[in-house]
Amino acid sequence: MVADEHQPSASIEIPLDKPLPDYDLTELEQPTPRDIDSILVSQGFRDLVDDARGVLMDLLAHPPSQPNSPENANLDFTHSPPLPLELVQLTGAICPGDDEVYRPGLWIVLSDPHAKAKSPLNPSTQERIHLIADEFVKRLQLL
Repeated sequence: MVADEHQPSASIEIPLDKPLPDYDLTELEQPTPRDIDSILVSQGFRDLVDDARGVLMDLLAHPPSQPNSPENANLDFTHSPPLPLELVQLTGAICPGDDEVYRPGLWIVLSDPHAKAKSPLNPSTQERIHLIADEFVKRLQLL
């Protein structure tokens, strides 16, 4: 995750490191970015992006619990849950790999619509985005 320095948003790039046979995505390492383009427009990749959108929207609506956050304290009736983040972009990405190979990946941009404009995300929101990204990867079995 890379948080923007001058906006309340962050980007997440997730390279596909293992084959995903359920999406007909089996040969992921390619020698040129042009070869990745053909993967990004395939039906299997489009299906992955559709499934990814559903998982991500669920995680944005019901984010994973943050350790040591007030909403996890027993019988704390005074704290409200964090305000939801907004999905700005979810698309395919060409991810450079080792040894001059490229892989397809997912590019996600999330923002905090309730934060002050032209200011960075606060640390707890950055932590929440990390937890969402980790759970996202687990649910889609991308690792």
